[in-house]
Amino acid sequence: MSQPNYSIDVIKAFNDNYIWVLKNQQHIAIVDPGDASVCLDYIARHNVILTDILITHHHPDHIGGLTKLIDHNEALGLTTNVYAPAKNNIAGTTTALSGNEIITLDKLNVSFEVIDVPGHTLGHIAYFNHDVLFCGDTLFSGGCGRLFEGSPEQMSDSLAKLTKLSNSTKVYCSHEYTLANLHFALMVEPENVDLLNYFNQVVELREQDQMTIPSTIGLEKKINPFLRCHLPHIHAIASEYVNNPVNNEIEAFAAIRRWKDNA
Repeated sequence: MSQPNYSIDVIKAFNDNYIWVLKNQQHIAIVDPGDASVCLDYIARHNVILTDILITHHHPDHIGGLTKLIDHNEALGLTTNVYAPAKNNIAGTTTALSGNEIITLDKLNVSFEVIDVPGHTLGHIAYFNHDVLFCGDTLFSGGCGRLFEGSPEQMSDSLAKLTKLSNSTKVYCSHEYTLANLHFALMVEPENVDLLNYFNQVVELREQDQMTIPSTIGLEKKINPFLRCHLPHIHAIASEYVNNPVNNEIEAFAAIRRWKDNA
């Protein structure tokens, strides 16, 4: 994959969505444009050309602005490369992806590896390049996405793929859920010193209305209970929650996810 030659910016949307922007001086790519209006405003303010859109999954807060952005480009005589999950047949898709592909954003001179990460949805994909991961709603800081379509086995496997990336990998997820996730994580691991320290940092950031994203894979492996379901003490507390013995990582994940859903 080519070396990155771009910077990453953010467009805030709705209550807590982050729409990520990859940019150089002239061109941008957008990840999960749920809201067209804020994206069009960004394009106008920065006087840039939208060349590529990367979609992680089909939920409306991730694709809601897609059609208007394509139409905007068409009115200017511009084409839009739209990368999206193959399983969802999302209108406007120009390249359908299932995982293990390499895509290249020519105007930004950058390539991404596509990772299949079902769980939150069955077609969910993530985009990885060097030390950057755009993971949609699969992995959050301190948490993971709800299982709207997939199984605990699928999500556990998807998260395991992401934990194999370098610890320095920056995690660009799509929501500012960190503080709420850490409140739950402390219920699971109240004596985790790394988690306690991170919680204090996040509280301070949010009090100043600062973003907590990106995180890193290395940090998440230390503080995120959904990435720590292989640990015996997580098995023990999961067993306590379900009032039955938890015998493996998947069972522990399923119990912790159900606990979070009901917390």
